[in-house]
Amino acid sequence: MGVDFGSVRIGIALSDLTKTIASPFEVYKTRDEKSDLEHLKKVVEDNLVDTVVFGLPINMDGTEGERALVTRAFAKKLEPMIKAKIVFEDERLSSVEAEELLLEANVRRDKRKALIDKISATIILEQYLNKN
Repeated sequence: MGVDFGSVRIGIALSDLTKTIASPFEVYKTRDEKSDLEHLKKVVEDNLVDTVVFGLPINMDGTEGERALVTRAFAKKLEPMIKAKIVFEDERLSSVEAEELLLEANVRRDKRKALIDKISATIILEQYLNKN
């Protein structure tokens, strides 16, 4: 499962059973931390997820900023709630790539905003699957 973690929306992508194809799953609108954690736990359980890949927003110079720390802290809270392992994948430029894909597909601006997070999660998951 790929996760593009944000403060307003969380993009989620899932892979097929052979772990070769990543597909957009949903964009979850955040509520509060407890609800957000419970939602991700349910997605993990309902889809028999064994690995959760969080996109880690690393700065262009390779350092981790505030957003990366927030993402790691959230993932750490999710970890004891699920049986899946949690890993991190550099998500630099995943949102830019997602935006470009949607532009190429002639997706209207209002629709792009609704899709970009789950497309970013798909890109994050694809990167992880390709490496592994």
